[in-house]
Amino acid sequence: MEVLAFIVIGALAGWLAGQLVKGSGFGLVGNIVIGVVGSFVGGFAFQLLGLHSGSVWGSLVTATVGAVILLYVVRLAKS
Repeated sequence: MEVLAFIVIGALAGWLAGQLVKGSGFGLVGNIVIGVVGSFVGGFAFQLLGLHSGSVWGSLVTATVGAVILLYVVRLAKS
């Protein structure tokens, strides 16, 4: 059940990050990948700041922030 929640949160976070950074999503699989990788990036960034999310909403925010950071870094690397 936790894996399914992780995938759903990843998909939502990837879609939200796509809306915020690029203006559109990346398809279901792309959103999941960006959201899942973003959740690790966000978790690392929040840990450095001393923040912790213990709820589903907190996990979604963490994953979305991480996905936005990830997309920003990828955009910088492509330039």
